[in-house]
Amino acid sequence: MSNTYGRLFRITTFGESHGPGIGVILDGCPAGLAVTTEEIQAALDRRRPGQSDLTTPRKEADQVEVLSGLFGGYTTGTPISLLIRNQDQASHDYSHIEHAYRPSHADYTYDQKYGRRDYRGGGRSSARETAARVAAGAIAAAFLRQHGILAQSYVSQVGAVQVPVGHEQLDWGLIDTNPVRCPHPETAERMAELIRQTRDRHDTVGGIVTGVVHGVPAGLGEPVFDKLHAELGKAMLSINAVKAFEYGSGFAGTLLFGSEHNDQFYTDENGAVRTRTNHSGGIQGGISNGQEIYFRVAFKPVATILQPQATINDQGEEITLAGRGRHDPCVLPRAVPIVDAMTNLVLADMLLRARANRV
Repeated sequence: MSNTYGRLFRITTFGESHGPGIGVILDGCPAGLAVTTEEIQAALDRRRPGQSDLTTPRKEADQVEVLSGLFGGYTTGTPISLLIRNQDQASHDYSHIEHAYRPSHADYTYDQKYGRRDYRGGGRSSARETAARVAAGAIAAAFLRQHGILAQSYVSQVGAVQVPVGHEQLDWGLIDTNPVRCPHPETAERMAELIRQTRDRHDTVGGIVTGVVHGVPAGLGEPVFDKLHAELGKAMLSINAVKAFEYGSGFAGTLLFGSEHNDQFYTDENGAVRTRTNHSGGIQGGISNGQEIYFRVAFKPVATILQPQATINDQGEEITLAGRGRHDPCVLPRAVPIVDAMTNLVLADMLLRARANRV
C-alpha cells in the first residue's frame, strides 16, 4: 500500500477512521520555516466534521498534536510528526457490514487485494485519512507563502447548480462566509438548499471544486513523467470520491481551433513575459509558465446512502443493505481544504525540486 507522497517535500500518513488516531510524518521541510500549531489547527478546523447541518454530525475536535520537528515556532529540519486523535468513533454503526460489500465502496476491492479489511468506517479507505494531509498541507502553505505563492479553491458546482461566472470575477474573501464554501452568495444559497433537500431524501449529491494558484513562478514541473499538471492530477485523484480532474481549458478546449486556443505571448510594461489568454491553465509542456494555474476537480455523490440497496456479502449471497451512521450528504464543503492541502503539497515539492535544476 502506498502511503507516501512527494520526492523532497514528502509526507507519509497513517491511521484508520476508527482507530486511536490518524497522523502524518513530513520529511524534507527546510529548517527555519516560521509555522505555528495554530496555523495547522486553523486548516484542520476548516475540514473537521460537524461544522454545519450540511455535513456529517460526527463530532471530532481534530486537535493536532505536534510530536516532533517544530521548536520555538520554527521548523527544525528534522521529520515533523503530527497526530490527530479520534474521539467520536461509533464503530457499532458498522457492525452490519462486517461481511457485506457496500455499493461503490472499497469493501470488496480491499478484500480482494489484502484478504482482510477494517470495516469500521472503511478503515484506511475512509476520508478521515485526509485530515492528516490537511495538517501537512498547512505547513506546505507556510513554505509557499514565503515565495509569494497562494493556492485557493472553492465549490463551483453542486449537482446542477453552478457558479454563473468565472473565477476571475469572484471575491475570494467570500469563500468561508457560508457553509458551502462558494464565493458567490446567491449560488451558495441554492447549493445549500439542494444539499438539505438531498439529505432529507436520505440521498447524496456530488459536484465540482475549482482550484486557483496565484504567484507561481515559471519553471516548476519535472518532465516527462512528473509534469506539473500530472502531479496535480495524481494528487487530486488520490482524494476520496474524486472522479475527474481537468486543468486550463480542459475538455472545453476540444471545442476550439488551435488559432483560438493558443496563448499568445507578450511582454508587459514591467518587462515580464505574459500571455494574452490562459487556456493552458498556467502550465505548458508540464512546466509552469508564470500565469495563474487553474483546475477543476469532480467529486461523486458520497457512496453511503441511508436507503436499502441490493448487494452481496463475502459469501457471494445476494442481500439488501441500507447505510447507517453519520455521513456527509455532500462532500464538497469539506473537500475545499483538502484540495488546498494537496495543491500546496504538490507545489512545495516542485519548488524544492526546481532548485536542483540549475547551477
